[in-house]
Amino acid sequence: MNYYEVCLLGKRAPLFTYSFHEKVQPHTLVVVEVRGKTHRAAIVTEVEKPDFKTHAIVETLPYRFDAYQIETARFVKEYYACTFGEALALFEPFEMGRSLPQHSEFETDIVLSDTQERAFEALQKHGSALLFAPTGSGKTEIYMKLFAKALQEGKSSVFLMPEISLTPQMEKRLKVHFGDRVAIWHSKLTKKRKTETLEKIRSGEVRIVAGPRSALFLPLHDIGVIVVDEEHDDSYKAHNRPRYHARDLALFMGKKLGARVVLGSATPSAATYARQPVVRIRDPYVKTKKRYIFERGGCALTPTMIEALEAHHKAGGQALVFLPTRANFKYLYCDNCGYTVECPYCSVGMSLHRNRRLVRCHYCGYAEKIPESCPKCGSIVRADRIGTAEVVEQLGERFPEIKIQQFDKDTITTANKLQKALDRFSNKETDVLVGTQMLAKGHDYADITLAIVLGLDYILALPDYRARERAQSLFVQIAGRAGRAREATVIVQTNQPEFFSEYIGDYEKFLKEELQFREGLYPPTMHLCRLLFASKDEKKGLAEVERVRVLIERFDKVEIVGSGKAPIEKIAGKFRFNILLRSPNRSDLLRVVKAVDDGSFEVDMDPVDFA
Repeated sequence: MNYYEVCLLGKRAPLFTYSFHEKVQPHTLVVVEVRGKTHRAAIVTEVEKPDFKTHAIVETLPYRFDAYQIETARFVKEYYACTFGEALALFEPFEMGRSLPQHSEFETDIVLSDTQERAFEALQKHGSALLFAPTGSGKTEIYMKLFAKALQEGKSSVFLMPEISLTPQMEKRLKVHFGDRVAIWHSKLTKKRKTETLEKIRSGEVRIVAGPRSALFLPLHDIGVIVVDEEHDDSYKAHNRPRYHARDLALFMGKKLGARVVLGSATPSAATYARQPVVRIRDPYVKTKKRYIFERGGCALTPTMIEALEAHHKAGGQALVFLPTRANFKYLYCDNCGYTVECPYCSVGMSLHRNRRLVRCHYCGYAEKIPESCPKCGSIVRADRIGTAEVVEQLGERFPEIKIQQFDKDTITTANKLQKALDRFSNKETDVLVGTQMLAKGHDYADITLAIVLGLDYILALPDYRARERAQSLFVQIAGRAGRAREATVIVQTNQPEFFSEYIGDYEKFLKEELQFREGLYPPTMHLCRLLFASKDEKKGLAEVERVRVLIERFDKVEIVGSGKAPIEKIAGKFRFNILLRSPNRSDLLRVVKAVDDGSFEVDMDPVDFA
């Protein structure tokens, strides 16, 4: 009999010892039984016969994790403070005993401009680099030439995009050059489609995988290139255990695999700009004139915007209207007593969804009918900020002849709906897209001649050290959707026009000033870690925070920036608390967190969300 330590995939559990009548290779996928239920697990190592009774492994499966997957999972476990099983569950294992077919020679004609060619050649000189290029400068063509070069060398490529909203358009462009060698991977795929795609990846038929962060963990053979497009986007950071950042893991895996890693963005994060070699493209492929109009105000349509929409529609142009919040409004509140219609289980206002005649909490999902009056004093309740559905309704009433599409997570709920919405816009069946940050995610349409940006001051006022960067990036990204091939107008509603106008056409100037502002306070010169506590009992929760805070104070080289209640104090009936730590040395931060981590809190290394 042989004895093995195994880890349960995706579970917050320690390693368990099981027996099996045959020899099993390390990192093989197996099925085990725990308390009467079967679980997928992975062999970690063979051990001596223990002095306690063991259960037998139910069966071994014909899949095995590769060495680089194991090494990356160990890094995730240590750095992001999770179990080995949680980290390893990110990956899809390789099929054992499969012999890969010999790859035929690959030829494709990807023509680059002189500027693009110089950028392509410059990227060859670095193991990892930032491709800092404005929207419309042809970053995608450079990526595709990198993929073509990898194919010619018999290697595979990973193409990460921030959200699935980008995948339909990108899939078409990739398949023109690479055909069935390309597969798209994301969470909205059916189980059948995922199984079919995995089979093609494992067989070597698929050599290029494109998709959001989960595409990084697929069993591709001989990865030669990893591209992280829109590297600044926060959706690369996972908000559940393990709280990894896909961009940072791409850099880690690139080193382990000897693969080239390219981080692309028109608005790179300050940290990436500071840490990576920069390959710069300064001008878009097609230069067009762009006019900027700044209007003071909060978040509402103005006569200037209405007139511009009408004029651009008559001239045959399409338009985008951006808002920072989806649904009809963010919060409902009482004009008389100030009462906010809050979720009973979370300390946040509930969003109004007028079409569904309800208010819903976007944190725990609780919903109820729209109150007819203030539950406290009986007066009228109204909303504090306009949202996507309200804008669609207002524009529809004003312009019945204009075809308007709401474009946010409330309406785009499936991959099929996404594809249809983008196809309608591409085919000019939709004139105006009204949406949230999904609009900023790299869609490329030639006839967008008007971009309207509402509510940027809301982003600028967030309690986040990156608020300036996030607002500036959104402004540039939304503006960059317009004027790809024709003269365009960008209307921006803000009470701080000087902040946005100062950096038009020079995002690099903003980054340099932002890095000076953060020096000695925030990343990249300092490293942050957030400890998250949750308790049904508020007093017990605060006492737990104080206990851990006292433990941390015993260590030098790590500063407690703050501790106490989280900005959103309660979610799903639990009170929430934070301790935010800061240190110039990442190792010191990890050492202290590991020393005090007794399972009473969750660890969020390199946080991007402080709510």
